[in-house]
Amino acid sequence: MARQLRAEQTRTTIIAAAADLFDRRGYESTSLSDIVEHAHVTKGALYFHFAAKEDLAHAIMELQSRSLRDLTAEIDARGYSSLETLMRITFGVARQSVEGPIPRAGLRLATGGVAVRPPLKHPFTEFREMATRKLLGAVKESDLHTDIDVDAIAHSLVSFYVGTRIVGRSLEPVTRQPRRLAEMWYVMIRGLVPVTRRAPYLNLATRLEREIRPA
Repeated sequence: MARQLRAEQTRTTIIAAAADLFDRRGYESTSLSDIVEHAHVTKGALYFHFAAKEDLAHAIMELQSRSLRDLTAEIDARGYSSLETLMRITFGVARQSVEGPIPRAGLRLATGGVAVRPPLKHPFTEFREMATRKLLGAVKESDLHTDIDVDAIAHSLVSFYVGTRIVGRSLEPVTRQPRRLAEMWYVMIRGLVPVTRRAPYLNLATRLEREIRPA
């Protein structure tokens, strides 16, 4: 049991080190030797868990996918409206990105041409499908204009969100993400939500930003 625990701890350490390097340097610019050095493990320990760098990338994307599913299930269980649920999920992902390298590395891998192995879905596909479900619910709940093209809005939301993070990665610290996310929601709420229902959601965007704003 102790040996198994040590093995799991070593695997976690290797994944965290790889995620940090993939996030800061990019996938192509990171070697297995770099990861071994950064994780303070032996090459044998790394190869015991991962046969190739692609396996590490896949492990990170699997963790990212599981995290999104867990976050969605957790927020779904709280009984919020569909639009509030969607907003809280996006801010929850932003919080994870501020607090740890795995979501940041997952984004960089997803935009860096790293192949996603079935049955795992591409992160953007998974995010878009989740957004589509919530947007359809929001239309039924009269929180969105009834004549919107839900598929187009879901695609635009994911593109807006991912684009904001990619641009921000080059121009400003990751701690700026909550502000940029709030700005994204201000624009979308004013364009999609009927006037009589806007104020609570605009206020929600402000509150959610403040909850993850660094001290």
